[in-house]
Amino acid sequence: MEAAMVAVALGFLLLAGAGASAGDEAREAAAVRALVVRLLGPGPAADFSVSVERALAAETGLDTYSLSGGGGARVRVRGSTGVAAAAGLHRYLRDFCGCQVAWSGSQLHLPRPLPAVPDELTEATPNRYRYYQNVCTQSYSFVWWDWARWEQEIDWMALNGINLALAWNGQEAIWERVYLALGLTQSEINEYFTGPAFLAWGRMGNLHTWGGPLTRFWHIKQLYLQHRILDRMRSFGMIPVLPAFAGHVPKAITRVFPQANVTQLGSWGHFNCSYSCSFLLAPEDTVFSLIGSLFLWELIKEFGTDHIYGADTFNEMQPLSSEPSYLTAATAAVYEAMITVDPDAVWLLQGWLFQHQPEFWGLPQVKAVLGAVPQGRLLVLDLFAENQPVYTRTASFQGQPFIWCMLHNFGGNHGLFGALEAVNQGPKAAHLFPNSTMVGTGIAPEGIGQNEVVYALMAELGWRKEPVPDLAAWVSNFAARRYGVSQRETEAAWRLLLRSVYNCSGEACRGHNHSPLVKRPSLQMNTTVWYNRSDVFEAWRLLLIATSNLTTNPAFRYDLLDVTRQAVQELVSLYYEEARTAYMNKELISLLRAGGILVYELLPALDQVLASDSRFLLGSWLEQARGVAVSEAEAHLYEQNSRFQLTLWGPEGNILDYANKQLSGLVADYYKPRWGLFLQTLVDSLAQGVPFQQHQFDEKVFQVEQAFVLSKKRYPIYPQGDTVDLARKIFLKYSPRGVAGSL
Repeated sequence: MEAAMVAVALGFLLLAGAGASAGDEAREAAAVRALVVRLLGPGPAADFSVSVERALAAETGLDTYSLSGGGGARVRVRGSTGVAAAAGLHRYLRDFCGCQVAWSGSQLHLPRPLPAVPDELTEATPNRYRYYQNVCTQSYSFVWWDWARWEQEIDWMALNGINLALAWNGQEAIWERVYLALGLTQSEINEYFTGPAFLAWGRMGNLHTWGGPLTRFWHIKQLYLQHRILDRMRSFGMIPVLPAFAGHVPKAITRVFPQANVTQLGSWGHFNCSYSCSFLLAPEDTVFSLIGSLFLWELIKEFGTDHIYGADTFNEMQPLSSEPSYLTAATAAVYEAMITVDPDAVWLLQGWLFQHQPEFWGLPQVKAVLGAVPQGRLLVLDLFAENQPVYTRTASFQGQPFIWCMLHNFGGNHGLFGALEAVNQGPKAAHLFPNSTMVGTGIAPEGIGQNEVVYALMAELGWRKEPVPDLAAWVSNFAARRYGVSQRETEAAWRLLLRSVYNCSGEACRGHNHSPLVKRPSLQMNTTVWYNRSDVFEAWRLLLIATSNLTTNPAFRYDLLDVTRQAVQELVSLYYEEARTAYMNKELISLLRAGGILVYELLPALDQVLASDSRFLLGSWLEQARGVAVSEAEAHLYEQNSRFQLTLWGPEGNILDYANKQLSGLVADYYKPRWGLFLQTLVDSLAQGVPFQQHQFDEKVFQVEQAFVLSKKRYPIYPQGDTVDLARKIFLKYSPRGVAGSL
């Protein structure tokens, strides 16, 4: 009972700290009206009226919307905030009009007349917060975005009811000002910052220098973007989370402050200390407070504040000591620097550190961190709660409020994956946990633009008080909305995907693609999957049957390509198994057959079908990076940032293939040459009677990988070929005999 009362008090404290600058009703209503015009066009938008009325919320802080009208009259959308009104609009479009808004494209065929809302529908969220983003999303997905793309994303956020999100662009420009004021030289600062594609890990203290430097033009563009992002987010009534000082500093601080107590942490991600081994200020050092307060003061002067700040001192890095007193002091120093400048500060902490190194973070260590900040002033993200929740082993984060987050994706990988049942049940279970301090749900992928069904479900759960009762029916409705028509084959295909790729369970389930297709080849590769591959092949067949009615639908063509890509990924695993078995049995002819199909038929076919869609082009990916630059030298640096991130990640393959993608051009010029060298090495091994040596192969294949990263080859930015035709040809030639039926 006592803990429950504390949780209620925390809710009020968070509301007081975070709601002060939410914006007025008129501004938020105007922002939602402008969104309706962008989404539907000025003509259809005229059929909707939008208002924002704080009094609509029966309980302060719990966003509420109300829908009425339609059926010949204007549809009336009311919300207690702009975000609530946008979420209400989305609910009407989804459930009454059968529409969908998604990253891959939107299906917005409105019925005429607009359907009536039979009785006024009022919905209140059960949670204070619907959070979005992971610190890594900034680098894996957002890094090269312009304002037009950011505008689309913020619209998507509003429609999905997101009211709390990171806004971390432009912070390096603020840091540059602070460091110059403290006496660092421009060259020392340039040497410290990572390149754009690796800023997420520079911000968390994991890396420095790698992929840099940042140019003056980069800083200018990011400041411009940040102002526009903040203005739009605030116009909807969203709460932007700004960065704060976590304690990491450039080595050059020791030149300016020779008496400062600075300690070097260990290496991270297989990088040596040229690029990692962060320098951390001791919490008791006066320089800690000086730098932390200077940064936040300069940041707020530039951007204003909504009083919630993110900082991560020990993300995937072991602290200097496990002594609770040290951990308490290190945590308190970060918070004290915040409230020195902003007395209303609330600290948003990624709870990943507790999940990532559970052997270090025992209960005394967890208590030391969580207890160092007054209750209600630390808001914890239980970042991977759908798989490995931390709240269950920390007594609901020792009374600190937390957000139940779905992480789902690592590295922005392609690959059909999801744990929909765990996601569906997770938030409710967290609510029911004894003395729960859960105050929200969150969507926290490392990369976006994949597995949209998973994110549609999670966004909907932010407004549901109970889990979806029937996921099979839900996914059938998802397919009908996505394609704008109810069709037996597509709905059956999605139900097969639900019971297979989207039905992962247990701790072994991680949203990280370890398929042999995208990994450096070896004889030890794991090809096991948690589902029956025949379900994927049958879903593929059913989608191909449906093409006669849906060939012009962009979302359908995207899904057909994505499922085709997945099917080829499965086939690569099967042919790899054949090739490996043939090699182990010293059957050269069988090795040549299976390996030849994999390298010289399947991978080229995959590259060709990927080339038929602009969303799967390496050229588009690289041109985004080049487009940010103002000189050829800068464009080359940014392109190399992108190439490294997709492949080697570091100069020596430090986090090899972590951020793998399946893009046309990448398959042809990176994955295929690796597999070709692997097959040739196995053939030579059998022909010459010498064992295959993995370390020798690794040395040779690294040259292939490095050549791709350093290449200046330009790739197409426009699609070529017809997705449906190419997918059908692959199916007819390679689909396993066991697939039921025919096209």
